[in-house]
Amino acid sequence: GVPMLSVQPKGKQKGCAGCNRKIKDRYLLKALDKYWHEDCLKCACCDCRLGEVGSTLYTKANLILCRRDYLRQERHTLHRTPDKHKSWAYKFRLFGTTGNCAACSKLIPAFEMVMRARDNVYHLDCFACQLCNQRFCVGDKFFLKNNMILCQMDYEEGQLNGSFETQVQ
Repeated sequence: GVPMLSVQPKGKQKGCAGCNRKIKDRYLLKALDKYWHEDCLKCACCDCRLGEVGSTLYTKANLILCRRDYLRQERHTLHRTPDKHKSWAYKFRLFGTTGNCAACSKLIPAFEMVMRARDNVYHLDCFACQLCNQRFCVGDKFFLKNNMILCQMDYEEGQLNGSFETQVQ
């Protein structure tokens, strides 16, 4: 889809699909048959703004994505790997049941989109390297070591300096 500007009718403010607040601006940003504040229309993966008129946005699994993250998601379809510590962030999913996030331990409502790594479930905002806080997007490589999510750089650094104990398989 492509975001488009339209004039807001007088006396009838529309609600923003992103934050649910009224849009008080004279011009409305319309995308995917919904109205948005310019700052609220952003990629669900990397949070980049998609509100520039004429820019292209994509949807996948009811998520709004920028072109880069959409293409990365389409390109990476691996679900499991032989290496038990290596994984790929490959899908956003609805949680389906109420439970707790493996990173922050806070409740995840059943209707919320989540990331999964083995038996762990995470809020989208919590799915990040637990050492450097780098957020992962669909298709990014991550490692699960001692039940911690790690980016490739932190995982390899830990392997080199011996901070991870060797696990017998």
